[in-house]
Amino acid sequence: MSELVPIIQLGNPQLRHKSAFVDNIHDEEIQRLIEDLIATVAQAHGVGIAAPQVAAQKRLFIVASRPNARYPHAPEMAPTAMINPRIVAHSTEVVKGWEGCLSVPGIRGLVPRYQAIAIEYTDRNGKLQKQELTDFVARIFQHEYDHLDGIVFVDRLESTLDMITEQEYQQRIVNNP
Repeated sequence: MSELVPIIQLGNPQLRHKSAFVDNIHDEEIQRLIEDLIATVAQAHGVGIAAPQVAAQKRLFIVASRPNARYPHAPEMAPTAMINPRIVAHSTEVVKGWEGCLSVPGIRGLVPRYQAIAIEYTDRNGKLQKQELTDFVARIFQHEYDHLDGIVFVDRLESTLDMITEQEYQQRIVNNP
């Protein structure tokens, strides 16, 4: 049975560690972590969450895009566990888009990311998956992937002028697209 786990916040040194590869995907602890992450990201109205955000230093994250209060225009997809993920290729085109983070509450940033990426990851059943992601889902993947290396979205900002509060984001960006 899954349980909600506390999300650590910016300033916690564990958020800045490089995560270890998952050796045994079928380990009960890893499978439980996947379930807990899926429950936690849904409750927090996120579109993704990485294991380091709950102080688990494993190369594992969930991509769970769906419309919600924080991302009303997000595309719908089933929560997907991505274990030991890799970016194997990317577009030359880089686009800026607004990002928030469950570990950095109250702040949004305009972050440059690759528009399209080719990825590989192992799914929770131990099967290698290969996909091409674009736009918002590619952005989620890159954001969560950064967490595995101790990088937070504010590290990617080109300027502090590219940050706004969540309240301003909701008023200016979401309600006046």
